[in-house]
Amino acid sequence: MKTFSHSLLFIALAASGSAFAQDPHAGHAGHGAEAKPAGDPHAGHTMPKAKAADPHAAHRGHGEKAKAADPHASHSMPKAEDHSSHGATADPHAGHAMPVDPHAGHAMPADPHAGHNMQGSSASTTPREPIPTPTKQDFDDAFPVLKPHAMEHAPSFNSLVVFDHLEAWDNAHGSGQAWGIDSWFGNDINRLWIRSEGERSNSALGDWSVDALYGHSISPWWDVVAGVRQDNNRESPDLTRAAFGLQGMSPYKFEVSAMAYIGGPRKAELAFEVEYDVLLTNRLILQPVVEASIVADDDPRRGVGKGLSSVEAGLRLRYEITRKFAPYVGFVHERAFGDTADLHRDAGEGVSESRWVAGVRFWF
Repeated sequence: MKTFSHSLLFIALAASGSAFAQDPHAGHAGHGAEAKPAGDPHAGHTMPKAKAADPHAAHRGHGEKAKAADPHASHSMPKAEDHSSHGATADPHAGHAMPVDPHAGHAMPADPHAGHNMQGSSASTTPREPIPTPTKQDFDDAFPVLKPHAMEHAPSFNSLVVFDHLEAWDNAHGSGQAWGIDSWFGNDINRLWIRSEGERSNSALGDWSVDALYGHSISPWWDVVAGVRQDNNRESPDLTRAAFGLQGMSPYKFEVSAMAYIGGPRKAELAFEVEYDVLLTNRLILQPVVEASIVADDDPRRGVGKGLSSVEAGLRLRYEITRKFAPYVGFVHERAFGDTADLHRDAGEGVSESRWVAGVRFWF
């Protein structure tokens, strides 16, 4: 019997030893802790009021339950929402609320490079070829030197008739009238010029002339003219001569005419005329005029001698009621020189004359 009881005690001790061998901490359970199964090596080793697997135990927020698998559980940030209740055990930052985004609600400016392919992008395009520097040939081709009247002109037909002066006077030497007409017919390049000038005194027609000239423009301001001139005098036969010359507008707007007349007893004669319009106002215009004549040989039948024959200077002030019609008053002085003055003295005539005139200038 004693031997049997010893055998049972030995079997009990053997069984207990096997259990202690498997769990080195068996019997060390804390107060109130439940014993773990034999497979748990830490069964019975519970810490007071905290689990050993939670290093941040006791850092829980108010009313927050910490998850054993979350090392940052219960570390909630100020004013942040509590994310520990979502139950995402795989989230290592569960319970750590992030700071409030300072840019939340602020609309960001539009990207200035939106839609532009940047370097290295898959949609990059080939760069544009740089613009070459213009060469002298490029400038010459773009701005060629234009010859006078190189551009085509409309073949329209135009005309202009100007009574430059149509005037009368009355002085100690008697009364008289005078005229001067310039007219042309054609286009901008080629024209037919008809001119006439003369005077009437003491109720009789005095010297007068008519020019018929072909004019061709050689520049925007100058024409060459050529044709015939017919001179008439009440005391001598008519005189027909060839005429050619140059006319136009010089710098500073001086209107210039230089004519040469060939043939007849005078053989050759040069006639110059210069006039200028001084605009005192838009309608009140002062016009000085100077004419001079140089003769190659004497023409006693017409009272003309060689050399500087005569000079006439006039000053007329007109008021343009319209651009086409302007009355005027003026002063005219004529003087003979050289052999022409001698011929006048021999005939009992004066060598100079001055007169006040009044007239009208118009054109159509």
